[in-house]
Amino acid sequence: MTVPAQRTPQPERTRVMRARLMQATIDCLVERGWAGTTTTLVSERAGVSRGAQLHHFPSKRELVVASVQHLADQLNGDLQRRHDEAINGRGHSTRKTLGLLADHFTSAIFVASLELWVAARTDAELLEIVQPMERRWGREEHRLAVELLGVDDTHPPTRALVQGTLDMMRGFGLANTLSDDSRRRGRILTEWAELIDANARPAAPTGKTG
Repeated sequence: MTVPAQRTPQPERTRVMRARLMQATIDCLVERGWAGTTTTLVSERAGVSRGAQLHHFPSKRELVVASVQHLADQLNGDLQRRHDEAINGRGHSTRKTLGLLADHFTSAIFVASLELWVAARTDAELLEIVQPMERRWGREEHRLAVELLGVDDTHPPTRALVQGTLDMMRGFGLANTLSDDSRRRGRILTEWAELIDANARPAAPTGKTG
């Protein structure tokens, strides 16, 4: 007797379909930019019919809103993963930590966010979508950077140094879209690590004291 194949539950099929469409949107943004990303191209990239795409996302705005949130989750997830790997490792130096941050800010995920930010500069509707995400992500990346570096965020000069570090990382991400900037970036990160070690106030140790 042949056992019939189990049918994937509808909620799961819906989740997978939406994820494919959102990822296809992000991929199109990376490869073609905002102007070259259309709902037709997204549906083709996702391998989804136009009817199915319109069923899940009736307009480009709805598709972009969902994709921006999907991208934000990916950005936070990628940075959290790098954070966990460094924290769980042994003897992660400031220089190594800066390298992990630089890898994040030069990743394909970050390139997609750059495309959105540039497009939002001259598109009020897109700006309304992107700006809240960027603010939330900015707060999260600052929190994780503070933990990675092991510094005292309540000390104003140290806080400014962390913020300056993240601004520099965004600059690396932008520069890397035009050419391979890894050699120059490596030299700067080495010098910057020494600057942080010499000037940032370390975080107070946690845990019970005897």
